[in-house]
Amino acid sequence: MIKKRYSNSFISLWIGEIISEFGGAAGGIINGLLLYEFTGSKEWMGVLWFVYFLPSLILQGISAPFLNHVIKEKMLKNIQLIRSGSYLFPFIGYLSGTELGIIGGLVVLQIILGLLQPIYASLSFSLLPDISEEKQLVQTNSLLDGTIRLMSFIAPGITSLLLLFIPLHVIYVISSIMFLLSYLSLAQIPYSSTNRVATWSKKFWWKELQAGYETFFQLPELLRLTFLSSTVQFAVGVTMVLNVPFIRSELNGQAWEYAIFSGMFPVGYALGMVLLSKLAKNNITMYLGLIGGGFSFILLYFVESIPFAWTFELLGGVLFPLYNSQSAAIFQQKAPRERLSQLSSVRLLFLRVTMPLGILFASSPLLEISTRLSYLLIGTFIVLPGIYYFITTLIGYVSELKEKKVTKTS
Repeated sequence: MIKKRYSNSFISLWIGEIISEFGGAAGGIINGLLLYEFTGSKEWMGVLWFVYFLPSLILQGISAPFLNHVIKEKMLKNIQLIRSGSYLFPFIGYLSGTELGIIGGLVVLQIILGLLQPIYASLSFSLLPDISEEKQLVQTNSLLDGTIRLMSFIAPGITSLLLLFIPLHVIYVISSIMFLLSYLSLAQIPYSSTNRVATWSKKFWWKELQAGYETFFQLPELLRLTFLSSTVQFAVGVTMVLNVPFIRSELNGQAWEYAIFSGMFPVGYALGMVLLSKLAKNNITMYLGLIGGGFSFILLYFVESIPFAWTFELLGGVLFPLYNSQSAAIFQQKAPRERLSQLSSVRLLFLRVTMPLGILFASSPLLEISTRLSYLLIGTFIVLPGIYYFITTLIGYVSELKEKKVTKTS
């Protein structure tokens, strides 16, 4: 069924994503467990994320021009090969039996992953229009995005089962093998472009960087969609801090009840993918998805029982794909093809910056905002602009219908 509907190149990319997302999620879980086992320090956990995000954001901000001049398929598979090798650093560090070896291996791994992830995400996003038909872009974006969400739900459970039978550090070898298999899957994608790296100079790089950002800010529709997606990512950052205290303290839930709550969104996302395949793909359903997803946060403000919290989290998961997949497809369609890789990187930069801002907002001691009020605020941040653009879209459709009627009668 999948083979009949999508191209072989997309299927290879999709399989590569499934395998690598599982390997990455499993490795991420082990990172925290291994570091805490050796150091017993929460501070080192913060350092581990710091060395992941800071180099990543800096590189993403300055490397965007290079992405216009690379062979995307070749770069993607090479990144997976490098990631495969990088997961062996903490494994070797563990075998050294020293705290320095463990921390050093984890730091090297996080730096490599942090540098490569934004490049990989930008290139895979910009590759989709080359390996999918334009009318399939909403569905292919939905499938890839849903795969990532599902792996974040499935991988922890499978990893926990693996830990019953094999030592902690061996998971790194499994992650390494997963990325190697992903490389082999991506190697099946034929090159759709023959771009070669240009002769780079400081002047040329600066000129290209300026041109990319100027192009981005001169395309109001892409800017608007990126802004709206950024509000969603900001909300995700907030919930990363709030979800545990909300279930455990506000609602006096047990650990298993929080585990179900955390799984509701990815399960809902999978259902949302199915729903999206049955609905009309247009701006009305897109903005309804955004409004409904934002409203699911507002509903948590009023929740008094855990089953209702599960229900509203599931609802958010079902509705957000209606916006995410369609907005991604519009970006891919409307961005100039020759600059799509660069503009994808700029878009991703905005999305990645707002998530840490959400974490800072939720955890700052200077902002004494209750957990419930925080849910209300982030939901409002999403819903209000969503309603505005929904109304303007509706007015535009009504105007078009009136014009068509006038044309027919005349």
